Amino acid sequence: MAPRKNAKGGGGNSNSSSTSSSPSSCTSGGGSSSPGARKETKHGGHKNGRKGGLSGSSFFTWFMVIALLGVWTSVAVVWFDLVDYEEVLGKLGIYDADGDGDFDVDDAKVLLGFKERSAPKPTVPPEEAEPYPWLEDQVLEGPGEDLHQEQDGPAGELQPEDGIFAGSDTDDRYEPVGTGAVHEVTEDSYHVEETASPAYSQDMGDMIYEQENPESSELVVDDAGRMDQEADDITYQEYDEQAFEPSENEGTENSDNAVDDSNTILEEVHVPRAEEQREVPPETNKKTDDPEKKEKVKKKKPKLLNKFDKTIKAELDAAEKLRKRGTVEGAVRAFEELVQKYPQSPGARYGKAKCEDDLAEKRRSNEVLRRAIQTYQEVASLPDVPADLVKLSLRRRSDRQQFLGHMRGSLLTLQKLVQLFPDDTSLKNDLGVGYLLMGDNDSAKKVYEEVLNVTPNDGFAKVHYGFILKAQNKIAESIPYLKEGIESGDPGTDDGRFYFHLGDAMQRVGNKEAYKWYELGHQRGHFASVWQRSLYNVHGLKAQPWWTPKETGYTELVKSLERNWKLIRDEGLAVMDRAQSLFLPEDENLREKGDWSQFTLWQQGRKNENACKGARKTCSLLDKFPETTGCRRGQIKYSVMHPGTHVWPHTGPTNCRLRMHLGLVIPKEGCKIRCANETKTWEEGKVLIFDDSFEHEVWQDATSFRLIFIVDVWHPELTPHQRRSLPAI
Repeated sequence: MAPRKNAKGGGGNSNSSSTSSSPSSCTSGGGSSSPGARKETKHGGHKNGRKGGLSGSSFFTWFMVIALLGVWTSVAVVWFDLVDYEEVLGKLGIYDADGDGDFDVDDAKVLLGFKERSAPKPTVPPEEAEPYPWLEDQVLEGPGEDLHQEQDGPAGELQPEDGIFAGSDTDDRYEPVGTGAVHEVTEDSYHVEETASPAYSQDMGDMIYEQENPESSELVVDDAGRMDQEADDITYQEYDEQAFEPSENEGTENSDNAVDDSNTILEEVHVPRAEEQREVPPETNKKTDDPEKKEKVKKKKPKLLNKFDKTIKAELDAAEKLRKRGTVEGAVRAFEELVQKYPQSPGARYGKAKCEDDLAEKRRSNEVLRRAIQTYQEVASLPDVPADLVKLSLRRRSDRQQFLGHMRGSLLTLQKLVQLFPDDTSLKNDLGVGYLLMGDNDSAKKVYEEVLNVTPNDGFAKVHYGFILKAQNKIAESIPYLKEGIESGDPGTDDGRFYFHLGDAMQRVGNKEAYKWYELGHQRGHFASVWQRSLYNVHGLKAQPWWTPKETGYTELVKSLERNWKLIRDEGLAVMDRAQSLFLPEDENLREKGDWSQFTLWQQGRKNENACKGARKTCSLLDKFPETTGCRRGQIKYSVMHPGTHVWPHTGPTNCRLRMHLGLVIPKEGCKIRCANETKTWEEGKVLIFDDSFEHEVWQDATSFRLIFIVDVWHPELTPHQRRSLPAI
């Protein structure tokens, strides 16, 4: 009996399931309008669906239906991306048995047992087959559950050849940063922010697995000569930041109190011979005004894969695919297997380091981050590592060491980089930052002088050299370096700190262009306004120069201060009258002239128990008000200013606090304070409240001393969580 056919030519139930994968195919398979169906009814037999035989046209009809279904199914697979071809190829690459980078007939023969597997051998010259010596880092085991910055040991003379420094990890824990908060710097010390890295980035980490052209081995540099770094680098500073003890003007002094494995540095790193490195010549580090030359320089690609890594590129790609998809644990395992399988592969080890880096961010674990630092070191220690990969690995190692607060270890890494690549001025610029982070301004100054001797138009070196000169109180000398450095537009120069210090230097020499630079800084997003120039802010907080007690919500604190002002005054005078006064001179370089000293009871939310022994009743009174004693971005202190004192216009470091001044001993005339464009005077027993993130200035032209009591409080709009989590300033 002839087979029964559906008159609509859809092929029955089987056709409906086949065509469901494509909206277009449903129309041809499920409706009566199909040309093939009409032909079949007309030529394939009787109207009741029975046919006496299969004609030539019936075979043609079925052929066309099946062909159309195949076409539409293929379109659906491609259109809806139903198959990840790269993943399939990557998985097949795992079965690459002959080391030629793909899966072919020879590989199949090996898998079927018709041919013996031949393990690929590293293609390195005989003289480079042995790894070069390295002082091994010992990864410290510890809780390390939360990412936080750890501090190095006391600064001493650096001895890179020794490599290992005694010490242990600090037990201090630093709480995570709240929204919009960043770190603090001081007039005389420096803190590098990850968002202001001197080297702008592109996806170098991805490039290591995507290089197809073996000839593309030259370094990618920008017009300032800095090698691009990874775009997918982790910014841990969002989670945890180091606590600093800043000055009133801007900030902090770095201290280094712990050492870990990351303080050791390689004794010797192998770098390919000069002709193999294809190192960018020094002149490419200079800024060029020729657009064609700039374009040519930017097109150069780094050499990140050696000959051997190119033979296992498919396996590297498969592992990297896991990392990019966020399967960090799986990616770590994949790269660890590759490292075991190919211990001489820099690409496999670098991939492992990046995955550990990602895992540290995911788990917020210092222990995992220390492992990543160790692995970055191991990459550079292998034989036949491309010079560009040595740079990339050690630079990232230094960056992660800085994040953990291991400034000494980071500095040693940077010193080794400069030793390996002496013509790369961008590395010297990084080294200068390393010295600044250690508080060694003199060494940093020498480094930037060397850079400017070779590349006099290096904007990054100029702004940092100007920064150092200003910290050394060479105000007039600092101005041209800061100004020209910012104007260069070089990466790392568009930083609020440099606008801050340039404007401040200009104000001190009477240059009226200061506010032009403050305005430019505001336009570029560094300052909230021309008046409010604090650098470390929580966005969205109410901003006004002067406040009333009612506006702050701290009326009880204000009432208590004003009600007990004489008690507070008497204890302050008693401390002043001591033979050895506990009042310390202001040391933040804020005075143009005069005598100004302070006696601090609370700093960064921490009570000074020894100081409170001299003002017991005052401290007991304040213990009732956590909005001030718990303000880790402020201070509580007495402030005495003697006649003839002028305090330069300046701003505090953060908008997260308000400052109360309680008048204790106020001369009748000659003492005044300006905040923004409004000037006020103190009264004994009365509280003035202002936001010291706005520019303020003080004059003491009376004939006797002025004594006030300064009480910082949290900005009233900060949430309880922000008050707990914001790092101390």
